[in-house]
Amino acid sequence: MSQPPGFEDPSHPYLVCKLLKSLCGLKQAPRAWNDRFTQFLPSLGFENTYSDSSLFVKHVGHEIVVLLLYVDDIIITGSASGAITQVISALTTEFDIKDLGLLHYFLGIQITKTTTDLFLSQTKYVADLLVKSEMFDAKPCDTPRLPYNRLLKEDGDPYSNPKLYRSIVGALQYLTFTRTDIAFSVHQVCQFMQNPMVSHFTAVKRILRYLKGTMQFGISYTIADLQLKAFSDADWAGDPNDRRSTIGLVVFLGNNPILWSSKKQQTVSRSSTEAEYRALSFTSAELDWIKQLLAFLHIPLPLVPVLFCDNLSAIALSFNPVQHQKTKHIEIDVHFVHERVSLKQLSVSLCLPKSSLLIFLQRG
Repeated sequence: MSQPPGFEDPSHPYLVCKLLKSLCGLKQAPRAWNDRFTQFLPSLGFENTYSDSSLFVKHVGHEIVVLLLYVDDIIITGSASGAITQVISALTTEFDIKDLGLLHYFLGIQITKTTTDLFLSQTKYVADLLVKSEMFDAKPCDTPRLPYNRLLKEDGDPYSNPKLYRSIVGALQYLTFTRTDIAFSVHQVCQFMQNPMVSHFTAVKRILRYLKGTMQFGISYTIADLQLKAFSDADWAGDPNDRRSTIGLVVFLGNNPILWSSKKQQTVSRSSTEAEYRALSFTSAELDWIKQLLAFLHIPLPLVPVLFCDNLSAIALSFNPVQHQKTKHIEIDVHFVHERVSLKQLSVSLCLPKSSLLIFLQRG
């Protein structure tokens, strides 16, 4: 803080006003607002969950009101319409807020609701990104990356505009919220943010060309059962730069994908069994988080979650972690997937090669 130009006090040049509240634009303002808002919600009967610090739930008998907070953007939903109206009224009295009605657009995500489904897409976000990167008139391509092509750390000449590379790749990361089909491709180009090469930016442009032809793609959520199931996989030593494996997973609630990830493992796996077993462990931890969240929402699961894997050795290891030459070096924390299986809190099954997994939908 400093005295504004033209209003300096010559006798006290270092004195400034004492702030009674955070001003918009200061770094501490969003946190101060969040603290103020979250301290008020318990007075309305809301509880905060450890699974997600931005999610608040209020139970009204057998009905529920859910509030999701992101800085100063709020979503309120639930099964008790009367309680929702009361919450909005109380928030309007306490804060200066504006009710925008039914949810149609939230943080760059478009929501289209019909009688049968809820469709999430980022069409406008993709269009703005293509304009920003000067790729709106580019020729579309069929895939976000070339098959069996892995990027090398030092391949060709350095890219002349690293700032632009980081900006576009960062925007692509946010796009994976509704575009699971580009998750792996974006994960690949994210590894070279510090020192991008021309070949890396070429891979980014291919992703943008793919998005040009699939701008209307998104995810459709329909009414389905509450069976929780997940698919996990890993490519053993797939990264040519450090020979680490990459984990791929997707979790379904009924027929609806609710969580997906493409992430490199932190250590080098000595066998395909270890790589797949670590993927099982990582996916099992994600399932535990979802189960905690559903329990907080008072949503019971009718059946034990099922985790599918295409590696028989990894599945056998989850049932009986025999310590032999190829597996005795695996850390103890990875074996917690065996604990879940032994307690019958998780079922691990074989995913046959002929099974197909649809992870993105086009609006029909």
